[in-house]
Amino acid sequence: MMNETKITLSAKELELVCNTEWILTKHNIIQKVMVLFSQALAGMQQQIIDQKNNLPAAIFLKDPKISKGENYKSLPYVMLDYPRYFEKENTLAIRTFFWWGNFFSINLQLAGKYRTQAVPNLQANFLMLQQNNYWICINNKPWEHSFEEDNFLPIQQLTRDQFTTILKRESFIKISKKQSLQHWDTALLFIEQSFEEMLKLLEN
Repeated sequence: MMNETKITLSAKELELVCNTEWILTKHNIIQKVMVLFSQALAGMQQQIIDQKNNLPAAIFLKDPKISKGENYKSLPYVMLDYPRYFEKENTLAIRTFFWWGNFFSINLQLAGKYRTQAVPNLQANFLMLQQNNYWICINNKPWEHSFEEDNFLPIQQLTRDQFTTILKRESFIKISKKQSLQHWDTALLFIEQSFEEMLKLLEN
């Protein structure tokens, strides 16, 4: 019989594997994020009702979706997609994202005709985006959520011409904001205010 490598645990790993409290606490926190996103969704839906005459029809075609997972870059996450219109060529979505150990973020993602329609509004709101700490995706992959320098740049660091160049460079646009998990108590306000700003960028 071949000798098999012995699988051992470090002292820290052994401590954790024998302790149920930390994993139960983690489950409790994830559940609280789900409730927080449900509360945020109620406010989002009311905002959309209030502005429905000025918004693209695609916003109303799909029901919102809250989902969770365990492995975005090896860490748990929760996300709320609303609106969530994803087609092969056209995308109009706002994704609210909780990433364990990192941040809350909210992301406006546009492709196809919705990207084209939004560019003038985004250009007109350049100063607002700077003042409100927005970031713009410079990656060619729309599904990355980390705020590493190869994925997002703060719009505060860009000139208007640089911003316009990025808007027109890729087949999609992704505009995002983030908030530290240390500011949990203001997360709902952050989400609702950011969502309101993003809806204004979509107005017809």
